[in-house]
Amino acid sequence: MVNSSGRVFAEPRISAARRPDGTVLLSSQVPLEPYDADLARPLRRWAAERPGAVLAAERRSGGWDELTYGAALADAEALGEALLERGLGPDRPLMVLSGNSLRHLRLTLAGYLAGIPVVSLSTGYSLSGGHERLRTVTGIARPGAVYAEDGREYGAALAALAGLAPRTLVGREGGGEPLGELLRTAPGERLAAARAAVAPDSVAKIFFTSGSTGRPKAVPNTHRMLCAVQQMMRQVWPFLAETRLTLVDWLPWSHTFGGNHNLHMVLTHGGTLAIDDGGPTPELLPRSLRNLAEFSPNVYFNVPAGFALLAEALECDSVLAKTFFARLGLLFSAGAPLPAELRERMLRLAERFSPGKVRFTSSWGLTETASAVTSAHLDTDVPGAIGVPLPGIRLKLAPVDGRLEMRAAGPTVMAGYLDDPERTAEAFDEEGFYRTGDAGAPADENDPGRGLVFQGRITEDFKLTTGTWVRVGALRAALLASADQLGEVVITGSGRAHAGALAWTRRAGDPAAVRRALAEALARFNAGQRSSRRIERLLLLAEPPDRDAGELTDKGSVSQLEVLRNRSAQVDLLYRDPPPPEVVLPADHAD
Repeated sequence: MVNSSGRVFAEPRISAARRPDGTVLLSSQVPLEPYDADLARPLRRWAAERPGAVLAAERRSGGWDELTYGAALADAEALGEALLERGLGPDRPLMVLSGNSLRHLRLTLAGYLAGIPVVSLSTGYSLSGGHERLRTVTGIARPGAVYAEDGREYGAALAALAGLAPRTLVGREGGGEPLGELLRTAPGERLAAARAAVAPDSVAKIFFTSGSTGRPKAVPNTHRMLCAVQQMMRQVWPFLAETRLTLVDWLPWSHTFGGNHNLHMVLTHGGTLAIDDGGPTPELLPRSLRNLAEFSPNVYFNVPAGFALLAEALECDSVLAKTFFARLGLLFSAGAPLPAELRERMLRLAERFSPGKVRFTSSWGLTETASAVTSAHLDTDVPGAIGVPLPGIRLKLAPVDGRLEMRAAGPTVMAGYLDDPERTAEAFDEEGFYRTGDAGAPADENDPGRGLVFQGRITEDFKLTTGTWVRVGALRAALLASADQLGEVVITGSGRAHAGALAWTRRAGDPAAVRRALAEALARFNAGQRSSRRIERLLLLAEPPDRDAGELTDKGSVSQLEVLRNRSAQVDLLYRDPPPPEVVLPADHAD
């Protein structure tokens, strides 16, 4: 998967400037080239040039339901007119409660055409426990209508929104106005006028960040932001200009990774998206494997938890591995640092089963930046590497509590949170850079082109009672890399004498043997390390991360802060003296 020049990645050209206070300013020397004014343009372009090409496919009983570019445009125009007739518009968005689907996609494209912002919510808002958070975000967004794929499955959520949204739309099973009726609407002058009013700074989407630490923040994403980031990626991945992108992707459209970076990459470049109804958990993985057995992607996106499960499956199934790697040219991991051992496993599989060279890359970005800020568009084996600033992005590394906080400015950065001036003011520094709260450091102090290494959330770091800082992101990544028995860990120790860990094993095994292996792994891990880099105690958790309690995100990553908040009893057990039998001590400390 290379372009006519033989390149997958463009060569990074990065300038760096250092200030006396330790601040580092990084930017690409490659100018950002022109890009579409709005996301309706690529839809119209591909519908005209390749109307029969498949934009997206969704598994149905008996096969796959396909949506072509020509049909997608016709459906979006009908729905756009219908939504406008029902009072939706720039200030009255459409809120989608259910997950990825062709109907969800049709409504999203209709919003792009008609200037109606789309609010795609995590299904957790509707299907997990009570609906207080759902009512809160609905009050912030003030939608003109809410949509659910299944009126019965989402019936309780729709009932909870009575009085907060004027209209309810459903894909099937009643409970609201059927989407099929809206699809019979003939587009007219109302849609034409609304389409003419869509501008680069019109809001295309509204995302909600986690509300675990307070009132959820609404992030407007404009057409300019979303189109600019696709042009940035096109410039650092030259193959996109000549490759018909084919994705098999489960990543939820309620998050910027799946809903912006991946979905819009397909739309912008005239590719095909097979909607994967699986995911990065043991329960959902079989669905993903079934889909990957029928669709061969040429670029594959996932998170580390998903790659860990996929690697095991591919190592056990050579037929599946041959199909998976048949057309694959690029593997991409984001959402959390990828353990080096897992990266090597996937590349070894590629060497066995791929007919060509497969590259492995990553990037870093946020909801507030319309997805990617940096991209590792170079071959690197540095753990946690996130690459260099994309063309058009200015990145500031600002000293904060002994770390370097990564702050971003450019056309992909939001102007501010929706109706939240106080938190908007707090989000930007005195030079207008967005404060991401993420720490990073140069991979090579003497060569900015080697990029940055992600070092975790600054807010997750803590001090021991000795006054020593524990850098949670780096410690977590190092522990996972050194103990292959562990699937996920949460670092503990704030206000304690030493750091510890709550952990989940990667696979089942004899409990006594697993504990012995972990005790030996901890001893090796701690050898020669200072106190802030040692794990003195570890407790294995039987219950998996609780998605309903916010411990597991839709992307499959574990929330350090939520686990610690919800499992304070286990943390207290971990630090009890003398240590109870279930606590694993390093082998050189065990009795």
